[in-house]
This record gives sequence, structure tokens and C-alpha cells, in this order.
Amino acid sequence: MGDVLAFLVANKKLRPIEKPLPKLRPGWALVRVRLAGICNTDVEILRGYHAFRGTPGHEFVGEVADVHGVSRSLKKKWVGKRVVGEINVSCSAYGYRPACDFCRRGLKAHCARRTVLGIVNHEGAFAEYLALPLENLHGVRDSVSDEQAVFVEPLAAACEILEQVNAKQFREAAVLGDGKLAHLIALVLRTAIPRVVMYGKHEKKLALARRSGIKTKKVRGDASELKHIKESYGLLVEATGSPTGFAAAQHMTEPRGTVVLKSTFHGAAPIETWPIVVKELNVVGSRCGPFAKALSLLRSGKVDPTPLITRTFPMSEAPSAVRFAQESGVMKVLLSS
Repeated sequence: MGDVLAFLVANKKLRPIEKPLPKLRPGWALVRVRLAGICNTDVEILRGYHAFRGTPGHEFVGEVADVHGVSRSLKKKWVGKRVVGEINVSCSAYGYRPACDFCRRGLKAHCARRTVLGIVNHEGAFAEYLALPLENLHGVRDSVSDEQAVFVEPLAAACEILEQVNAKQFREAAVLGDGKLAHLIALVLRTAIPRVVMYGKHEKKLALARRSGIKTKKVRGDASELKHIKESYGLLVEATGSPTGFAAAQHMTEPRGTVVLKSTFHGAAPIETWPIVVKELNVVGSRCGPFAKALSLLRSGKVDPTPLITRTFPMSEAPSAVRFAQESGVMKVLLSS
């Protein structure tokens, strides 16, 4: 096979190139990308987040095209299988010995020497092919469509909240933000908490949440509005993607409540810490999560993210797709190989 299409971040834009297939380490798979999702993190990368220079994209569903350095039976098991992939590539996959302290503790997502697909020193999914170790891959059953499977990575991030917080102690929770990740978080929380309320600025996005059984409240989202918001919650998830989101989250969390932070963005956020002290808040940072749980929610039908899809572009039109993804009212945009 000759060179294949991929996109590089260059001068805050996506530039198409033809490049050779990724070289595989032992125990790694070559994956043909079927669908890739555009995430807010990808947009932030184009703005300078993590100073990434390479091929972005970390949400994907694909098909294993080849596996290197494994037994014939293991290769036969994987080649041709539809897969999704965890994005943090840890010590063990690179053959580092000894493994770092985090890997020894089972915290591979925090590996001291990790690369991160499409985010940190690892070529991502805005390409026809990508490479990941077999230990990162999860097979996708026939009952789960490509359009559902492409959401597994952000859906797993939403599931992580239930790993970090005991949902059974809450009768209600709030989600700040009405974007793609906020919707997935609200859907996941609703599987464990009776009442979930989404606060957002966009009526069309809030209407989409209501169709899924989520309560909604429209807000302007500026600092002057905070004093007019009287509701407070024992559990609040901040997923606005905005530097001002944390201040609103602190204001709306009741004393001794829990704030879960999900937003990542390029740049600094204005922060006052006194509400954390005075209200004795628990502040939880939350990132990647359990793929197996996300796949289980899709198979069971408890969560269906496909109504969030606004449009699918051919992979060759990735720059246009990223521009479209930033337009007002747009939800999930996909790239199809």
C-alpha cells in the first residue's frame, strides 16, 4: 500500500498530506479509520492547546487492518474486527522497563511516559489509518453501529464520573453546559440519578436534551447572572468548555457538595478559591473513563448518542468539517473515510 491521507496541524489550521502507513511495534495494530469524531479538544488544539504538532483526532471507530509481532491465532482474532481505542498509550505498550509508578498502580491513563492519541506525541484519527497497541483496543459488537461506536471515547469520559462519585447519595444533579460532552454526561447521570438538570445558553441544544428526558434551564452564562440563580445541587458537573464555568459551578454547588470539572481549553481561567474553603466543596478533576462501561450502555440501549450527530463529512474535507463544527448550534460532526 502506498501513502495515505492524513491531516496535520499547521499554523492553527489543518493541512492535508500524503504519508506512509504508521510503523507498528510488536503488539500494535494498524487500524483503518471508519468514522472519526470532532471534539472541542481538537478545536482547542488548533488554538494551541498542548502545543500539539501532528495529526489530531482521538474519537474513532475503525477496523483492524494488520497486527505486528503476535501469534498467528491472535492476529486472526483481531484482523477485520471493528474496534474503538483508548487514547492513552502507556509504558507497557512501548516496552519500557520498569513500568512507572502509575502503571504499577493500575493508573495507565496517568502513565508518566504516556502518549495520547491525537493530543500528546501520537498521530491521531484525522487520517485514513492510525496505530495503537492491542491492549488499547475494544471490539465493537454488531448490535452497535459505527455512528454509536464513534462516541465511545467521550461517553467513557462521562462514565468516569460514576467511577469517581457515589451517585446513590444524590437524588438530583446538574450539568453546566449544553455541548456534546455535557449531553453525554447528562445521559449517563440519568442512568443512576433520578433527576438531572442541564443549564445552557442554546435553546436548540437544550431542546435536544429535553427529548432525552433531561430537565433544562436556559441561562445567559455571564457572571452578572449568577446572583439570580438560586438553585443549588449536591452534585454539579462543569462541562461548559469556558473559563468562566468554574465560578458558576462553585456558586451553584451546595455546602459540602461535589463539583466535577470536565472542561479543557487553551488559556487561563479566573479562579477564586474562597468558595471552596467556605462551602467545604469537594472538587474532582475528571478525564478519561471506562470503555467497557460505555460500550455496555450502547449495547443495552440505555444511552443512544446518535441524535447528537449534526453532519458527516468525507475525511478529505476535514478542514471544512472543523470550521463547521465551530458554528453556533452545531453538535457532533463526523469524518468518514
